[in-house]
Amino acid sequence: MKAIVVTDQAAGTAGMTLVERPEPQAAINDVVVQIHASGFVPTEMAWPSTWTDRLDRDRTPSIPGHELAGVVTALGYGTTGLSVGQRVFGLTDWTRDGTLAEYAAVEARNLAPLPGDVDFTVGASLPISGLTAWQGLFEHGRLQAGQSVLVHGAAGAVGSMVTQLAREAGAYVIGTGRAADRQTVLDFGGQEFVDLENDALEDVGEVDLVFDVIGGDIQKRSARLIRAGGTLVSIVGPPEARPADGLAVDFVVESDRAQLREIVQRVRDGRLRTNIGNVSTLDDAVAALNPTERRKGKTIIRVRP
Repeated sequence: MKAIVVTDQAAGTAGMTLVERPEPQAAINDVVVQIHASGFVPTEMAWPSTWTDRLDRDRTPSIPGHELAGVVTALGYGTTGLSVGQRVFGLTDWTRDGTLAEYAAVEARNLAPLPGDVDFTVGASLPISGLTAWQGLFEHGRLQAGQSVLVHGAAGAVGSMVTQLAREAGAYVIGTGRAADRQTVLDFGGQEFVDLENDALEDVGEVDLVFDVIGGDIQKRSARLIRAGGTLVSIVGPPEARPADGLAVDFVVESDRAQLREIVQRVRDGRLRTNIGNVSTLDDAVAALNPTERRKGKTIIRVRP
């Protein structure tokens, strides 16, 4: 099969190459998925799991990518809940070969059925962004209707999901980004926009929840805006700053079939829009994942036509 591999952490995405690899085999409780579309998060190049296994052994050349949408082609011993020929989408294990390939072996529990009226490109854009937003808001942030949420990077793949889900839950949403992101944030449901390069973040006032995808100084300043009992949720590592009278939580997203079902249902009925930017083929993936200019939205690699 064709696959994208990486071998050099220092080279990052620039070190990607398209090669031929053996098709994976299904282990116990696995399925093999013929991948139709794959999502990719550029920060994967900095994750230890891209380069080493759970015992810290080198696992290069490794196949990156952890979001997929495709069709089940084989079942491993003991696998239940899915069937050959079924359309699925989901999030693969961090320390196994990933989804920038024609096939991937995945634990069945990490996948959910993909309804026939949802395109594979859309399905592949949902797992990391959708699950990160869902878990950050509702599991870790304990968001309630009537609360206020400050969403950093609200025009991005994760931030736009956070904005929409928070609005649906009855929250007041303030999005941040660059000046050029203003209309995108408002289109996704933000009620206010803060230009982090030109506006004073402190003018936002107190909020109940900060969803941080930036870290650093922005995170430290944001922590001071959280009202008593509020929460700072971070996906960029342990928070360097904590609210004076609240919680600070960092987490790594996990696959969850029930949550994937909730997310894709919202896409089907129009309550949730995915944020797709560039769509490329696997043959052109190396160039697409090494853009020469800033791109909005998520890059999706369409593996099959």
